[in-house]
Amino acid sequence: MNDRVTVQIADGVADVRLVRTDKMNALDDAMFTALVETGERLKTAAGVRAVVLSGEGRAFCAGLDMGSFAAMASGERSNPDATSTLLTQKRTEGGANRAQQACMVWREIPVPVIAAVHGVAFGGGFQLALGADLRFVAADVKLAVLEIKWGLIPDMAGMVLMRGLVRDDVARELTYTGRIFGGEEAVAMGLATRVCADPRADALALAAEIAGKNPHAIRAGKRLLNLMAEGDQHAILLAESKEQGALIGSPNQVEAVMANLQKRNPQFAD
Repeated sequence: MNDRVTVQIADGVADVRLVRTDKMNALDDAMFTALVETGERLKTAAGVRAVVLSGEGRAFCAGLDMGSFAAMASGERSNPDATSTLLTQKRTEGGANRAQQACMVWREIPVPVIAAVHGVAFGGGFQLALGADLRFVAADVKLAVLEIKWGLIPDMAGMVLMRGLVRDDVARELTYTGRIFGGEEAVAMGLATRVCADPRADALALAAEIAGKNPHAIRAGKRLLNLMAEGDQHAILLAESKEQGALIGSPNQVEAVMANLQKRNPQFAD
């Protein structure tokens, strides 16, 4: 995986970098595999309290590798039944195929994930960024739901991930046009969290701050926030009570209280 994705873990923060710089971190078969395997590994990695996802070189991720479009044009995937089978088989427990799981796995990681986005994030690269909890973007970043340019639709969980971020008509306009937009507009639409002069540095700083909080409360918060997107009122209210009941009086929660009362930095256990 090291020729596609690298991971460095320090002080509770997993620094995940796409490193296919010669192709602007475009998504090929090996990149899909690396993203899924990295995300799955981080789900159970000891001591990880936050994740930063970024791309080396000129871009976060340029989208699907151009070789895939060339193959489509050549007719190598001209059998619609075979293509449909390829895309619909081997689903995860959450319902995703492999390409969708490359984006959804970041939502399934039990700790916060921050995407630091610069250069371009087109098509699948944009959907990959949407899989993160937060998106820090450069002011001059170029973003697009670009699939319509190639006669396609966003199919890497884009519809699931955009659903809770933008109005219905905004998602439709972006999907129908494939137009490119920048960082400030992304924030205004709800697709980015903030514009940063250095998205990766700011993402790492916030990840370090999160890593200093009660890790059990952070994980409980992510579970509740994931449920908020799809659960009904009764399920969310009950989950709030259960999560809080598990936290109150737990060692890390007591440590948070004592650290505040004693005006010192807390020392939490994973």
